[in-house]
Amino acid sequence: MEFTVDKYENYSIAQINQEKVDSTIAPELKSEFMNLAQDGVKSLIVDMAKVKYVDSSGLSALLVGNRSFTEQGAFVLYNVTDHVMKLVSISQLDKVMTIVAGQEEAADYVLMTEIQKGQGE
Repeated sequence: MEFTVDKYENYSIAQINQEKVDSTIAPELKSEFMNLAQDGVKSLIVDMAKVKYVDSSGLSALLVGNRSFTEQGAFVLYNVTDHVMKLVSISQLDKVMTIVAGQEEAADYVLMTEIQKGQGE
């Protein structure tokens, strides 16, 4: 699976460099999310620009990411393509996960979450 992570002071940005997030890569994606959480990343922003298709196991991997980060920080998806957004909406995961248009909005959301949770300085 092609997956890159850039670490910043208050969050990390992960980019999924795959067109399909399906059963063939979902287990590895779950592992990546869990490893980042265990490594002390409090908030993760995920760039979904290159993802054109997500199946149920891919959605499950995103839910694992959401659960791994929302307790102590935030999990935010951005650049979600129209087709993937339709699948997320049909499964009603848009009510559970935070999805914004761009990276700046995602970073602002992380900052607001930190302030609300008393972590912001």
